[in-house]
Amino acid sequence: MLKQIFGGRILTPSGWLTGGSVIVEGSKIFAVETTELPIVDAERINVRGADIVPGGIDLHVHGGGGRDFMEGTREAFEVAAQAHLQYGTTSIFPTLSSSTVPMINAAIDTCREMMADKNTTIQGLHLEGPYFNPAQAGAQIPEWIKLPNPEEYFPILQRGKGVLKRWDEAPELEGSIGFIRACRVHDVLPSIGHTRAEYFQVHAANQVGMSHATHFYNAMPVVFKNREFKIPGTVESIFAEQTMTVEMIADGIHVPPMILRMAWQVKGTEQTCLITDSLACACSEGDVAFDPRVIVEDGVCKLADRSALAGSIATMDRLVRTVVQQAEIPMEDACRMISETPAKIMGIYDSKGSIQKGKDADIICFDRDQQLTFVMQAGQIVRWNKPADSSMYLY
Repeated sequence: MLKQIFGGRILTPSGWLTGGSVIVEGSKIFAVETTELPIVDAERINVRGADIVPGGIDLHVHGGGGRDFMEGTREAFEVAAQAHLQYGTTSIFPTLSSSTVPMINAAIDTCREMMADKNTTIQGLHLEGPYFNPAQAGAQIPEWIKLPNPEEYFPILQRGKGVLKRWDEAPELEGSIGFIRACRVHDVLPSIGHTRAEYFQVHAANQVGMSHATHFYNAMPVVFKNREFKIPGTVESIFAEQTMTVEMIADGIHVPPMILRMAWQVKGTEQTCLITDSLACACSEGDVAFDPRVIVEDGVCKLADRSALAGSIATMDRLVRTVVQQAEIPMEDACRMISETPAKIMGIYDSKGSIQKGKDADIICFDRDQQLTFVMQAGQIVRWNKPADSSMYLY
């Protein structure tokens, strides 16, 4: 049965469309019409003035609903992914912090199994570590941090073929260039993170394919002084690399709203995406993280000794509210940074990231206060906040 979504402005690749409707057939978008006139035999979904935008794509998320992707089990993956789906994440790249090889292998196998379902929210695996600078470990488990070793990462890349989509690393480490090249050969996006790289190291890494920055501004230094001289930090070096994209934890805590706005102004919507970097305690009534060193305090995850932030409890809808209401970024750009930009970065824009004919029917809606009111994934309604009088919505 066809579904017709109407009653709000629609974010299309060319901008906002008012007075139109989105026609969904099965799991796909059948058409984007410039009229709201009823379609014969279609279920009509009136969103009552909400913004109709592409579903959120989270490139960096560790867990949710009380479960962590480091567990490596299908149950953990399903619970966490479904928990985030309720908050507008219609596509997800499960993320493992620095882990052991058996943990990585288990996650690869589970991810492959779940990706066999063409309508899954899971789009591929993301490894955050373990090849990091120990001085920028943050909440990473320090005993698992190491130098890149081809005898270790080549088998992982081969086992993860078609499943492993991204791997984060500090480019100042010995053997980094070889690691970056190996990732690119295996169609894995190498991303700079947990690093103290200076400009020449960032530039060299970018030249061989490291084109993305992990949780920009977090776990990387800004400009610093060496005696009387100023040295560009990793942050400024990434700004200087014009082809490098960035992701930011837009919970309003990891990155202050003013810096969120400044980074967006410099990098632009096309090179900036928003992530949750959320832990197991996100989308959950509990406050227990997978890592026993982590506590939840002040609306964010921290190491218990308060030496570092340790991930967020943010959800996709919160990212949009933060950048619109606190960073004063236009709604159109906020929505593109959770959909179009991450889809292009991860190479899935042919099926995700915009409301266009033939693409997956992953659609979410926000009211004028940026509150999530509707979630559709692969053509199925997951969430719909209707008033008591449902006749206001269905005609």
